[in-house]
Amino acid sequence: MSRSARLVPVAAGALALQLVLTACDGGVHGTPGGSGVHDPYFPKAGNGGYDVTHYDLTLSYAPDTHRLTGKAVITARATEDLSAFDLDLKGLDVEDVTVEGKDARVNRTGQELTVRPHDDLDKGETFSTTVRYSGIPKKITDPDGSEEGWLRTADGALALGEPTGSMAWFPGNDHPSDKATYDIAVTVPKGLQAVSNGELTSERTTGGRTTFTWHTAQPMATYVATVAIGHYDITRYSTKSGLPVYVAVDPKQTGASRKVLAKIPEIMEWEEYNFGPYPFSSTGAIVDRPEDVEYALETQNRPVFPGAPDTGTLVHELAHQWYGDSVTPKSWRDMWLNEGFATYAEWLWEEDHGGDTVQQTFDAVYDGDHFDNADQAKAVWAYPPAKPSGAAHISDSPVYERGAMVLQKIRQKVGDDTFYDIIQGWAAAHRHGNADTAQFTAYVEKMAPDKDFDAIWEDWLYGNGKPDHRS
Repeated sequence: MSRSARLVPVAAGALALQLVLTACDGGVHGTPGGSGVHDPYFPKAGNGGYDVTHYDLTLSYAPDTHRLTGKAVITARATEDLSAFDLDLKGLDVEDVTVEGKDARVNRTGQELTVRPHDDLDKGETFSTTVRYSGIPKKITDPDGSEEGWLRTADGALALGEPTGSMAWFPGNDHPSDKATYDIAVTVPKGLQAVSNGELTSERTTGGRTTFTWHTAQPMATYVATVAIGHYDITRYSTKSGLPVYVAVDPKQTGASRKVLAKIPEIMEWEEYNFGPYPFSSTGAIVDRPEDVEYALETQNRPVFPGAPDTGTLVHELAHQWYGDSVTPKSWRDMWLNEGFATYAEWLWEEDHGGDTVQQTFDAVYDGDHFDNADQAKAVWAYPPAKPSGAAHISDSPVYERGAMVLQKIRQKVGDDTFYDIIQGWAAAHRHGNADTAQFTAYVEKMAPDKDFDAIWEDWLYGNGKPDHRS
């Protein structure tokens, strides 16, 4: 994959050398955890040898100097005997690292922060790692040219992580296969807000600075963690079912966003009816300026939007709370399980609200009439949804539209009753977990054992090119 070059700060390199020379030697008899989990598109993402259970992040940001100061306390369980393990962190200076309260040796190579604890870690052991770090966080350019990481905005910053951007602002196991709970405390100059995932548990102002503390009790992948810092108009209320809603909108977008964001309760009720119980303890949205961010993202609990979204986009990102955020792909190869489902939610909303039926939308995509030009119509057939052609293409049209077409083919095959049993059951069976395409196809076959799905899998899910039949 294409990467922007990382400049290793002199201070970080000197500190690593100093720690290697001065840390006390302990008895280490395990083996180093892997650097990367061998994701087919991002092989250096994530790390082997441990599973994170909780991140406790304490952050302080100064928008005038763009400097971020952080302390990350990472609680994890060793999945093998470890003499060392890696964390993903890109571009920030590491000041010190401890494991179980003892100084640890560290080394930096690219995005890998290798930690060698004073004492070896036994398989099954729960351990705590504390990393203190600071610097000017960077944005990361993805293989497809989009930008993520720590994005400067007109009045603050916005942290976005898909697929590998979280390592720009905190050290962690940056791969969707490792989910954890979070506490995130962000201190900013008084007058600014800091919005994150989960629920706001405290807001305290001291000495001209305000600390916002957020708690996420349900497991969350690193790529859907967020922090939004700036001036926001905040709206808080509860839906009829009692679900808390927290909406933060840049004041320049308040007027344009008001009408569509007022649909959140209606959309949530509709999605719960179609997809099953909502998997999280709050919902909402973050709306920033279009010039600050170029795309919407399904950040957990409250998706981020580049300006006022249209209804379809709001439906799409909220549907991701079930498909993507709660049921999270095991690897980036399985992106269609996120985007195909969320795109299908858009089509289904239209069908249920006086627009085209899902089958009419399917036919328009197949015929090319759904798109603005011939190139877009052709692009949907560039590769199978379950086999993106490379890291630069995991968010291309085949993953979205053709992924949704796979679901419609299943619906045609099994009928509405079984289809809704499948999509609701899938969300329930893997709630707060990870799953891949092979598990999905096996689940569908289990739910409809009298049906033959081979043609759907071969032609629509895994097959190259445009199938020569639409039915």
